[in-house]
Amino acid sequence: MRPIGMAAEISFDVRLLTATNRDLEGEVHEKRFREDLYYRINVVGIHLPALRERGTDILLLAQAFVDRYAVRAGKPVRSIAAPAAERLLAYDWPGNVRELENCIERAVVMARHEVLGVDDLAERVREHRSHNLVLAVEDPAELVTIDELERRYIAKVIAMVGGNKSKAAHILGLDRRTLYRKLDRYAESL
Repeated sequence: MRPIGMAAEISFDVRLLTATNRDLEGEVHEKRFREDLYYRINVVGIHLPALRERGTDILLLAQAFVDRYAVRAGKPVRSIAAPAAERLLAYDWPGNVRELENCIERAVVMARHEVLGVDDLAERVREHRSHNLVLAVEDPAELVTIDELERRYIAKVIAMVGGNKSKAAHILGLDRRTLYRKLDRYAESL
């Protein structure tokens, strides 16, 4: 390298680390990224999956952030309650690790207890509903109607909350009267 205004060259050693969320190979093919630059920087490629694809890494990172921000804030927060952990796992994390870190920092600052609960999480995380549906059937003959699926789901939720219909209605996102109407409709099979 020759600094501006100097006649002599100066040698130096550089390591360049780059990151992108784009498919650079595709960008080169589409002529939107310089091919020579791509081959110059693409010595070792590391694919890092999005946070939502890393399962329980979310909880490991969240706990590390709890530890870090509890010390910084001088708060006795030490862990994350199971229901809050479930919400963290269910959320999609479009902002990846930075969004998780911000979420946990906010939760720690706002926490009133030693264990982070669902109420300590940001509203977008608390209220997030997963849109993934898993069908555990192999044979199309095992598929059921929406009414039957709803009946089974209501029965499962009621069983899991020990018969507490108010709690079941809350989990199902229904008011109690609507739940009771559905229960009357499905009475013979529940």
